Order: sequence, then structure tokens, then C-alpha cells
Amino acid sequence: MNQKYMIYMYLLKARTFIALLLVIAFFSVMVPNFLTTSNLLIMTQHVAITGLLAIGMTLVILTGGIDLSVGAVAGICGMVAGALLTNGLPIWGGNILFFNVPEVILCVAIFGIIVGLVNGAVITRFGVAPFICTLGMMYVARGSALLFNDGSTYPNLNGMEALGNTGFATLGSGTLLGIYLPIWLMIAFLLLGYWLTTKTPLGRYIYAIGGNESAARLAGVPIVKAKIFVYAFSGLCAAFVGLIVASQLQTAHPMTGNMFEMDAIGATVLGGTALAGGRGRVSGSIIGAFVIVFLADGMVMMGVSDFWQMVIKGVVIVTAVVVDQFQQKLQNKVILMRRHEEKQTATPSANTVSS
Repeated sequence: MNQKYMIYMYLLKARTFIALLLVIAFFSVMVPNFLTTSNLLIMTQHVAITGLLAIGMTLVILTGGIDLSVGAVAGICGMVAGALLTNGLPIWGGNILFFNVPEVILCVAIFGIIVGLVNGAVITRFGVAPFICTLGMMYVARGSALLFNDGSTYPNLNGMEALGNTGFATLGSGTLLGIYLPIWLMIAFLLLGYWLTTKTPLGRYIYAIGGNESAARLAGVPIVKAKIFVYAFSGLCAAFVGLIVASQLQTAHPMTGNMFEMDAIGATVLGGTALAGGRGRVSGSIIGAFVIVFLADGMVMMGVSDFWQMVIKGVVIVTAVVVDQFQQKLQNKVILMRRHEEKQTATPSANTVSS
């Protein structure tokens, strides 16, 4: 086989890691303190937000779907957390039930899962296209977040000692072994996503659905259950992002998560996940998240305007899709070349036997 094609294939498969190295090298030269330990920890904390969304988005896209609602779901989940910490939950008799921080986190996580379940159910049970369904959910979630407190924020989410709901700030800015908790959360979800996609029957179902849904259905793959699961998992990831942002800011804002879905999709595509489904890895999506965030933070540190940042991000995402298409065509060409070589190798053997 032509060695040139093999070298191209290796380079294309490692393109996200190469892009990350180029980004780091460029900003290391342009920004003197870019590679300091404190700055790297802060940027990796930012990566955790995009990375969490990208992990959930990867599972969805692997099935051939898309989830445009994750940013808005993060926003409404932050508002739910703010409401529970500030106002509590009204119950019968005019009483108000206040939750401690772990209970608030659990309630918000369940809320995110429920939103994801609704997405999955509408897509699978009513045959609505994922793009349309999640676009509609994006508007529903964003509008509901604005209705929560008449468009206002929930400020000062410090809680009260008397109510036992203090310590919410620890989730977003606390550390363990010198590393921020959001980074540990991203690692935990990365390991969970890796285990689900590579070590369980569910992972095989997800890849099979994205590869060829009709064939998967004939093979007895539980398509409905698998699709509902990936959207519920995406909702869970979005819920934790909403919690982290509200915890870091100590404020729940209804517009939290605006355009987060674009960064998540961009990181997923940069990481090598095919938009058509059936091909990709959560580990690649995390590297893609590093590229997106390091690029954005580096431009901020250089003083690049927000307008140019949007332009550059768009160019990077489109370029990633173009390169992915090129890789797929080259991969198909390599497969054809291998088959041709195997046929040529087998033909002399057949002639020898017949003679």
C-alpha cells in the first residue's frame, strides 16, 4: 500500500492533538504568561464547562442526532438551583422546604435528565427530527428560565446557616489536590462516557444506530431506549454545567449558557466525531474542547475583539468539518486499495492450486 496515504491517515487522525499543540505554541509566544501553572488551571476550569457539554453531545451525535438545547438547559438548571437556594420549595400549608447543597445538586441533575428524556421521547415516539425538537426545547427552556424570576437573576447564592444550605460556591471554585472540582467532574464524566461507549452493550448500540439505523433495527438493537438514554445523558451534562456556572458566579442568570451549544458541537466535531453519526470518541471531544477554549482564552489575553473571536471560531469549526470529510474519503480510498491488494495477492495462489 502507498505509504503516502498511510502517513496522511495518521496525521488526519491526530489532527485535533496537532491543532492543540499549535494553539499552545502560538499563544506561548504571543502571550508571556500563557503557560503558567495558574493560568493553565484556570483555562482547564473553563474547558470543563465546554468539555462536559461535549461529552453529552458526543453520545447524541454518535446516534446521528443533535442537541441544540444544552445551552438553554444549562441556563434553566442554574435558575432552578437559584430558586431552590433562595426561595426554597413551597409545599402544603404555606410551608417552605429548603434543601441543602447536595440535595439541590441532586434535584437539578434530575431536572436536567427529565428535560433530556422529553427530548428523547419526542424524537423517538413522534418521529420529530432531532434538530427541530431540540431547537424547540432550546426556546422553551430559555423562555422558562426568563419566566422563573421575571427575567431577573438570583443573586448572592451563599445560602444561610440557619437553613443549612451554605457552601454552594464549593462546587464551582473548590479544589481537591490543588485541582478545581469542575475539572474533576469533567474527568469523571469522561471516564463514564468512555466506559459507556467502549465497554458496554449500550455503547455498541449507540455506534450501530449512528452507523446504519435500519440495519441496527433489523439486528434487534433497542433504538428507542438507546436514543432516549443519550438525550437524558446530555441533559444531565447540561445540568451540571448550569450548576457550575451559577456556583462560580454565585448568581443564577436566565441567559447563562447562551451559545454554549455551538462550542459543544464545535469541540465534538474537532474531536473527530462525524456529524452523520457512528464514528467518534469522547476522548477526542475533550481534546476538541481544549482547542476551542484555549483558542478563545488566548485571543482574550491578546486583546482580540469579541467579533473577531466569533469569526475565527466559525472558521475553525467549518475547517474541522471539511477535514473530517476529507479524512472519510481518504479512508474509503485506503480500504479500496487494501481490498485490491488482497485480491491481487490471492489470485496467484488460486492459479498455482489450479495448475
